[in-house]
Amino acid sequence: MKSFAAATALLKRRLGGKIVRTDESSLREASFDSAKIPFRPVAVIRIRKEVDVGVVLELASRHRVPVTTRGRGTTLTGAATPVRGGWVIDTLALDKIVIDGEAGMAHVGTGATIANIQRAAKAKGWFYPPDPSSKEYCTIGGNIACNAGGMHGGKYGVTRDFVVALRGYLPTGEFVAWGTATKKFSAGFNMRDLWIGSEGMLGIVTEAVLKLIPRPAARWTLLTSFRDETAALRAALGLFRLRVQPAICEFLDRGSVVCAERATGREVFPGQAGRPVILLELAGSKSEVREQRAAVLAWAATHAKAHRAARSRDEAEQLWAVRRKCSGAMFELGDAKLNEDIVIPMRNYVKFARFLARLSRESGLHIPTFGHLADGNLHVNIMYHKAVPAECRAAEKAVRRLMETVVSLDGAISGEHGIGLAKTPFLRIQHTPAQVRAMQAVKDALDPRGILNPGKMFEVFEVWKHARLEVKLPWDHK
Repeated sequence: MKSFAAATALLKRRLGGKIVRTDESSLREASFDSAKIPFRPVAVIRIRKEVDVGVVLELASRHRVPVTTRGRGTTLTGAATPVRGGWVIDTLALDKIVIDGEAGMAHVGTGATIANIQRAAKAKGWFYPPDPSSKEYCTIGGNIACNAGGMHGGKYGVTRDFVVALRGYLPTGEFVAWGTATKKFSAGFNMRDLWIGSEGMLGIVTEAVLKLIPRPAARWTLLTSFRDETAALRAALGLFRLRVQPAICEFLDRGSVVCAERATGREVFPGQAGRPVILLELAGSKSEVREQRAAVLAWAATHAKAHRAARSRDEAEQLWAVRRKCSGAMFELGDAKLNEDIVIPMRNYVKFARFLARLSRESGLHIPTFGHLADGNLHVNIMYHKAVPAECRAAEKAVRRLMETVVSLDGAISGEHGIGLAKTPFLRIQHTPAQVRAMQAVKDALDPRGILNPGKMFEVFEVWKHARLEVKLPWDHK
C-alpha cells in the first residue's frame, strides 16, 4: 500500500496541520465505523469550511490518493471504513442548520445530526420525518449516503423523499450543485438522486436542502400482542387493507419481546410473556387521528390477544420502551450480531416468517427479528458467539440463505444500511451482471481514477476473515 507521504505533506502546507491530522489518536478514531473492521488511514482531514473539500479532492485526484468520507461513523456495513488507507475527510464541522419557515425547507450542512435538524424544525412548527435509531449521533451526510429511513418510512418516506437539492464536490475537486431550493426542478439529468444512496462513491455532499412537513397536531400510540408471528403479520395486512396509514407500525417477534422483557424486568402484557407485538402510532390532524383511532381500536379488538393505548405522551414513551430495549438486549443470546436490514413485500410477510423459523431451527442460532411493517423493512438479527467456530460458520451460512431467500421473495438485501463492506458478497444476488456493469459504468464515469471510497460495493469483501475491534461506541445497541 502506498504511503502517500508526499501528497499528505503538500496537503498540510495547503490547509495546515490543525486541519490535516496525522497523530495516532486521530488515525485510530477514523480507522473504523460501527462495523468495527479497522483499516488505518494516512491522514484525517477535519474540514472547517466547504471549499476545503475541493482542495482535498483536487490533490487526491492528482496524486491518486484514496479518499473516504465520514461523519459520526454510525454506519453498520463498513461504508465509512478506509479500506484502502489514504485520507479520511471528517465533515462534522459542517453542521449548520437554517430553517426557512415560509418555504418549509431546512438548509443543512452535511455534518448536522438528524436529531438537531428535527429539533430546529420543531422549533419553527415543522417536522423532518426520517428518524434512524441513531438519530442523536448520525449525520445527514451519512443518511444521504445510504438513503436512511427509520420508523416513519411507511407513511412519510425515506431520506430521498425529503432531499430537495444537494451541493458538493466531484472526485476531481470541482464544485457542483444538484437542484435548487425550489419545489420544482426539471433542468437536465437528475444527478441529485444518483448521489443519494451512492455511499460516498460518486461525490462528496457538503450541504443539502431538505423538505419539511407541518408538525403533526396529534399523535396516538397503541401496543398490541398476538398469538404468534403469523397471526401478527396477517393482522397487520388486515389493518393496511382498511386504508389506515400509521405513522409508525413496528413489529417485534417473540424472540425480540423476550429479550426486551428480560431487559426491562417486566412483561409487556402481564400473563402473556413472550408474545409478538405490533406497536402503532397514528399522527396527523386531530380529526384524522380521531377517525383512524376508532378504526384501529376495532381492528385490535378483533385480531389482537391484548391491546393497550397510551393516555398521554408519558405513557406512550413507556410503551416504546419495549422497542428501544430489544436490540441491545439481544446480546444475551450471543456476543455477536449480524443485523440485516432486509425488505420484504407485504404479500410475502407470512412466507418470510415461516422461513425465519426454519432458518433458526436448522442453523441452531437465535434470530430475533423486528422492524417496520408499513414499508417491509425488517431487521433480522443473527446472533452467535465469536469464540465458537461452529456458530460462526452457521451464521455465515445463515446470512447467505437469508439474502437468497429475500431476493427470491422479490425483496431487497438492504433497505437503509447500504452495501458498504458487509454486503458486498450479496450484491450479485440482488443484481444481474448487466445491472452491476451499469452501476460500475456510472462510478467509472464520475470517478475515473477510482479515489472515492474504493474497495466497496463492487469488490467482494470477506467480512469473516477480518478481526473486529472490541470497542463499545456511544450508539451501540440502540
